[in-house]
Amino acid sequence: MDWTKDEISFLKTISDPDKIQGFLDSIEYNPVYECRSPRWVIKKKSAHCFEGALFAAAAMEFNGYQPLIVDLKAYNDDDHVIAIFKEGIYWGAVAKSNFTSLRYREPVYRSLRELIMSYFDFYFNTDGDKSLRSYSVPLNLTVYNSRHWKTTDEDLEYIGDKLEQLHHYPVVNEKMIKNLKRASRIMLAAGMLGSKAEGLFKPK
Repeated sequence: MDWTKDEISFLKTISDPDKIQGFLDSIEYNPVYECRSPRWVIKKKSAHCFEGALFAAAAMEFNGYQPLIVDLKAYNDDDHVIAIFKEGIYWGAVAKSNFTSLRYREPVYRSLRELIMSYFDFYFNTDGDKSLRSYSVPLNLTVYNSRHWKTTDEDLEYIGDKLEQLHHYPVVNEKMIKNLKRASRIMLAAGMLGSKAEGLFKPK
């Protein structure tokens, strides 16, 4: 199933990763436990983290990039999924998150690990515990083109299941984890800036 004329017109207006991020920042966060297609995101103007990454990958593919996503695994916290892209040899990312600091990354990172580590200090749970533990190898979503992942009405949880099965690279060892410091209340407040939970983390 192909994009409609209206969808094509819309996708042409978000012609680079920064504009795609701007669209994701402008829409509501979907609190429902489901995984809908990029078409649904365009129609409903709503997405959670996973749906946002799938939408970003689809929009970037429309604009000439590979549709790549990466799973970030966390301890005592929600996992995070990002859409990644390359400009020349440098990596960047687009993402949907309630945490403002877990979204866009400029394409300035020389390796995928370097990109992922840019999230580390900003990836914390609501208690301030820094929670990022590993990241997956990239998943190229073209393997699901036969299932029309960009436009289907089918739930896309099967893509999430595949992400779980991929090899994940650790970013910290046990000694590092024991020595991690909590994020400050100012950092918590900054991370939640603009989200519905912002008022929970006002610095003293």
